Amino acid sequence: MPKDQSADLSISSRELIHNGMVWDVVREQFDYRGVTLTREFVAHPGAVAVVALNDKNEVLLIKQYRHPVRSFLWELPAGLLDQPGEALVAAAQRELLEETGYVAEQWSELIEFHTTPGGNSETISIFLARNLVFAGHNFELHGEEVDLEVAWFALDEVLESVLKSDMRNPAVSVGIMAASLKLNRNA
Repeated sequence: MPKDQSADLSISSRELIHNGMVWDVVREQFDYRGVTLTREFVAHPGAVAVVALNDKNEVLLIKQYRHPVRSFLWELPAGLLDQPGEALVAAAQRELLEETGYVAEQWSELIEFHTTPGGNSETISIFLARNLVFAGHNFELHGEEVDLEVAWFALDEVLESVLKSDMRNPAVSVGIMAASLKLNRNA
């Protein structure tokens, strides 16, 4: 069975090219099989996302404007790993509450993936959340989050939208396919 392998290569230099609000752009030189290579990439803190399912097998999605692609995208509740030392599941719980007002009693790891490994260090950890309760919240949302739309959709309908490329956010695509496969295997 194929499995990715970590590599601990010697980094000979690292230069900050751009210090961003969320992520940086860096240039690193490293030894690869006796040759010094230079690569520039986005250094990202990582993120979490949540496939939140209710007892009717509906998934909770948010609609948010994403400027780089000039679109309003239906997405999983998600957010950055921007609080030092915060556990992944705690970050997922925080983001679910902040963006939707829901809390979940049952949490499990679903899948983890690299978003763009050729040019970005971001890894997203996706959790499956069940037994949801609306708790509300009083968090002040900023930027594109101020008019988040929150809605429930049948998991099968969301899967169909993903497979037809009607939804193109990578976390929702990976998360919905993983949740569908996992639930079908356990059925």
